[in-house]
Amino acid sequence: MYPNIPRLKNTDNKNFFLIAGTCVVETEEITYQTAHKLQQITNRLGIPFIFKASYRKANRTRLDSYTGMGDELALGILKKVGDKLHLPLLTDIHESHEADLAAEYVDILQIPAFLCRQTDLLVAAAKTGKVVNVKKGQFLSPEAMQFAVKKIQESGNEKVMLTERGSTFGYTDLVVDYRSIPIMKSMGVPVIMDITHSIQQPNQTSGVTGGRPELIATIAKAAIATGADGIFLETHPNPSEALSDGANMIHLDNVEALLHELVKIRRAILS
Repeated sequence: MYPNIPRLKNTDNKNFFLIAGTCVVETEEITYQTAHKLQQITNRLGIPFIFKASYRKANRTRLDSYTGMGDELALGILKKVGDKLHLPLLTDIHESHEADLAAEYVDILQIPAFLCRQTDLLVAAAKTGKVVNVKKGQFLSPEAMQFAVKKIQESGNEKVMLTERGSTFGYTDLVVDYRSIPIMKSMGVPVIMDITHSIQQPNQTSGVTGGRPELIATIAKAAIATGADGIFLETHPNPSEALSDGANMIHLDNVEALLHELVKIRRAILS
């Protein structure tokens, strides 16, 4: 199941689609480099591709954490890269007044997991007419996401996607319940697996979120095997230098090998 998104190249309607990019817009050079390489990889593998980057990071543990270069500057870089490469774009919004601004630049508005119950935010995103991707809260059952879907649909927008990103497991870990994928698919919307946020280790005493990137392939393969329509991941040319979430990213150079394995699994379960 693919979302109806302008510029989404459905190169293989039996394949999963990919949402990927940097955690946050850092520089135009890094944004373009990442988007261009991902586009080349997905074209080779026949994977429909949506480029993702946050224009601002509102949910940070410490006050001195990087939050962004400025909203309109970052959104402008996103749009410039999307137009140059003819790619659909996704970014997060955090408050209802941001929806109209972000909608001028991108094709998909994403609701962060911690905010998935915020009615005003969901309604504002819905009313832009853009596709709305809602991440399942770490604190919610998959069944509870039906209410987020209904809020958007009852606001006049049928273009909804849901993303699984793990559930809180103790204070500093997450666990993925793969039952979430078929349960949320039963709501009649595309369901995406957020691989790299699912291997986060939040609430570290250092104030910097940790992660277990060695589990990225495990999470991704299981998601495809259990029927995920799309895969979400964050990547960077040098994760150790990323300004946000570097601990749970996949290196840009390692993305193609992972996607190649996922394509083989997808073909096997559909054969």
